[in-house]
Amino acid sequence: MSRAPQQPRDPLGWCVALALGFWLLCLPYLTVVAKPYFDEVHYLPAARELLVLGEFVNREHPLLGKELIALGMALFGDNPWGWRIMPTLFGAMALFAGMRAMWFATLSRFATLAYGVLLATGFHLFVHARIAMLDIFYLSFLSIAAWQFAAAIRQPEQGRWRLALTGLALGCAMASKWNALPIAPLFGLTFLVARLLAGRRRLLLSRRGAPVPGTTLLEASLWLGVVPLAIYAATFGPAWFFAINPITEGLVFHHQFMLSLQEQVLQPHPYQSTWHDWVLNHRSIWYLYEPVGGVQRGIMLIGNPLAMLLGLPALAWCLWHGLMRRNWAALAVVVIYAVSLGFWVIASKPVQFYYHYALPSMALLAALALTCDALWQGGSRRIALVPIIGSVAMFAWFYPILSAAPLEGPNSFAVWTWLESWR
Repeated sequence: MSRAPQQPRDPLGWCVALALGFWLLCLPYLTVVAKPYFDEVHYLPAARELLVLGEFVNREHPLLGKELIALGMALFGDNPWGWRIMPTLFGAMALFAGMRAMWFATLSRFATLAYGVLLATGFHLFVHARIAMLDIFYLSFLSIAAWQFAAAIRQPEQGRWRLALTGLALGCAMASKWNALPIAPLFGLTFLVARLLAGRRRLLLSRRGAPVPGTTLLEASLWLGVVPLAIYAATFGPAWFFAINPITEGLVFHHQFMLSLQEQVLQPHPYQSTWHDWVLNHRSIWYLYEPVGGVQRGIMLIGNPLAMLLGLPALAWCLWHGLMRRNWAALAVVVIYAVSLGFWVIASKPVQFYYHYALPSMALLAALALTCDALWQGGSRRIALVPIIGSVAMFAWFYPILSAAPLEGPNSFAVWTWLESWR
């Protein structure tokens, strides 16, 4: 009697454990900096004004990220815990959702857990999960969208509600920060292209064919097009009720105003950089480096030096396997990386910073996880583990300068600034 093919075991418990461990790792020294630092000086005042509907400030960014920071302040007080607790939770959610997206895209336990470890130790997610900025929120919502979309394709019997959640998450991602805008349309475009390739004669109304059998293209356009825009618009609700500078001339006019603020010419900044600096991990940003409570502390944003560089050939491998062997997960990672980075190549924003690479770096680490998985499945298990173990070791070495841990003295930065451009 022939056996049924063995079904891969879902590593859900490990995903929960990794996300919980990451969240706990975010808590030490979270509140040791008792004053706003780096871009918190922009977003905390905006959150305070939201709580009292006073003056509408920081109008160049959408509201949801600031509303979530304000929620933390309402629950835990206007103090470092209240400022930063929501970013830690959304950082853990981004990690969990990213792993779930990888699982449903590949059904590979190794790829899923490898991605979780690489993402947790890749520096970007950790640093942004510990500061009251907007980036962690859009990254988390995009990860949720990827998770639900991949699950809808893998389990089409659940396609309707999973596509609805995808649209909800996309709307929240765009409403957190506009960095999500280049990626948001890819979900609907993927559905459209897959249905076109399926060759259905009734393109809009056919329920057959990829990517989600049972769902028509017309219905998918509702979940992936209309719902995100409706959610995005709804998050601006409080902006109509501010006592000072409320929205009075409609959302369209307000968005024209937001765009003008985004495109204004800024003074050169010592930490500004360009996309090729990001790709080569060449330019860091110091979010903090000063005595705090009589002890020298620092927070440097740079990518994990090992994983960021190994990810580049991994992207090439994913491109080749995606095109030549129809590995759709690998191809999706390349497309996300290219689109999210390409946006900044052509963007009219004159002054750019390394934190704009946070989203491309997540795709880069996914490419590295997929490459390691191919090595693992091919029998080269020791080689497959080298980048993962190396990433953990690199994170452990850099942890003091990522977390505001106590340092020995004012010149301690030299231990971690391996390149002059990191100083």
